Amino acid sequence: MNIEAAISSSVHSAIKELYGQEVPEKMVQLSKTRSEFEGNLTLVVFPFVKMSRKRPEETAQEIGEYLKQNDVNISDYNVVKGFLNLTIAPASWIALLNHINADEKFGYVSAERKAAENDGKQPLVMIEYSSPNTNKPLHLGHVRNNLLGWSLAQIMEANGNRVVKTNIVNDRGIHICKSMLAWLKWGNGETPESSGKKGDHLIGDYYVAFDKHYREEVAALKAQYTTEGMDEESAEKKAKDEAPLIREAHEMLVKWEQGDPEVRALWEKMNSWVYAGFDETYRALGVSFDKIYYESNTYLEGKKKVEEGLAKGLFYRKDDNSVWADLTADGLDQKLLLRSDGTSVYMTQDIGTADLRFRDYPIDKMIYVVGNEQNYHFQVLSILLDRLGFKWGKDLVHFSYGMVELPNGKMKSREGTVVDADDLVATMIADAKMLSEDKVNKLEGISEEEKNEIARIVGMGALKYFILKVDARKNMLFNPEESIDFNGNTGPFIQYTHARIRSILRKAAAEGIEVPETLTGDFEVNEKEIALIQKMNEFGAAVEQAGKDYSPSGIANYCYELTKEFNQFYHDYSILNAESTEQKTFRLVLAKNVAKIIRNGMALLGIEVPERM
Repeated sequence: MNIEAAISSSVHSAIKELYGQEVPEKMVQLSKTRSEFEGNLTLVVFPFVKMSRKRPEETAQEIGEYLKQNDVNISDYNVVKGFLNLTIAPASWIALLNHINADEKFGYVSAERKAAENDGKQPLVMIEYSSPNTNKPLHLGHVRNNLLGWSLAQIMEANGNRVVKTNIVNDRGIHICKSMLAWLKWGNGETPESSGKKGDHLIGDYYVAFDKHYREEVAALKAQYTTEGMDEESAEKKAKDEAPLIREAHEMLVKWEQGDPEVRALWEKMNSWVYAGFDETYRALGVSFDKIYYESNTYLEGKKKVEEGLAKGLFYRKDDNSVWADLTADGLDQKLLLRSDGTSVYMTQDIGTADLRFRDYPIDKMIYVVGNEQNYHFQVLSILLDRLGFKWGKDLVHFSYGMVELPNGKMKSREGTVVDADDLVATMIADAKMLSEDKVNKLEGISEEEKNEIARIVGMGALKYFILKVDARKNMLFNPEESIDFNGNTGPFIQYTHARIRSILRKAAAEGIEVPETLTGDFEVNEKEIALIQKMNEFGAAVEQAGKDYSPSGIANYCYELTKEFNQFYHDYSILNAESTEQKTFRLVLAKNVAKIIRNGMALLGIEVPERM
């Protein structure tokens, strides 16, 4: 049941009956009535004045009278200039609440409905996120990436799409060799088991160690070259190129490319440590993937596709043997695809990954969740994939997001000052446990295990909500202290409201009060109750808009608005001590569905809501 759709249909009938005109759908504009006016929905009348040949007030009066006489949803109306404010009949609000109550996934689009709207086909959306390097653990920037990617996948599914969640792991290149070389030099056979460290942390330590020793070598060589009379800039460049460590790393990369058994065995062993560490972090973040691709496989596929494009005249080769794409016709420049020695660049790898994915899945829409520093890269990739014949290439979506910073500044991986994802998760959960200790201690019969689980849910909810409520395109400042507040626009505030409602429902059950499947009878509903039903009814539109805009923040903001609306109602009216049994039952159904929509809305953000707090 959709009240707006029913009234919109009645308005079309009114215009035809009163003025003999058919009007397009978009001409009927219904919106929520502003709080200072009486009514629930407002119709903008100005578009119909030419048809009525009357003043806006008279036109509104005529349409209002027609609707009151012919639409059971309308109990009254009032006119303010060219705006017709409509009051919805109490029975319609009860019917709408019954409709919401009957659907456990109210607001989500079913697979059947999506297929019916799409010529019988349910679109397949592939979303790439995470994209870690195997030379270091995940950090705060990865956290935002993973949370956005996961949430976007839930939102696209809630809009009726089939979704495949993918990850491309950057597991090859000079940076990987740096960690490997450092471990060989200074590791003494250390393993995650012998050190008690997660594998990704262990390897990250050796990446930092490489950089520390490399900078020492560069400084020494630079001092030597400047003493020999070289200017500082030239001395530094030469030192960086000729430092023994970087030369050894390059030699190791060549051996890897050639398939050297020893180098490959070491690479596989160290990567396996990293993957075990990543998996632990992903589990803590509550994210997963349907398919993982590895750059060590995809870059070769990319080289093949570039060679094919070259043979078809889509690309060109320079005298030095490098392969390029000419994008000047698209308002861009020349783009390198293969170096003169035949090695690939990032673009080559992305082309190869796209080729593998297209062979694996019948993709209708491809979404890349990657930071905004790669905007140009994806502009180019879209053009190249389209040239190479990928049907979704031209319409690929780069879900471009801003950087995350902490109050004390940016993160620098190579210097070992990165904000580690595991440390962040552990800190958030510890802070949640400390802050919720008083609340949790008030709960009778709760075990230490349950306390820890509530702390995990609240801590992760605080982290996820704080990151996802911000427009993804913007840079953001993550403040752990602000995020875990139980008041204001935070995850814990919304979670606490859900827990409060569930507590009310448990008390009702303990008192033997049944919450009916369907409300019957004709009774008055007050303004706050109507506002809650109206806000719940907006959930479907919020889900649809978030899918169109690729916007988790839209869902976060909706959940906060619904929670505020419920708390205002609960402040003014009692549920279990309502004046009549009928009113008590109605408010229990109302509260139960607020909790349901909060739970389903927060699930789209990857956030759990506890039964009690």
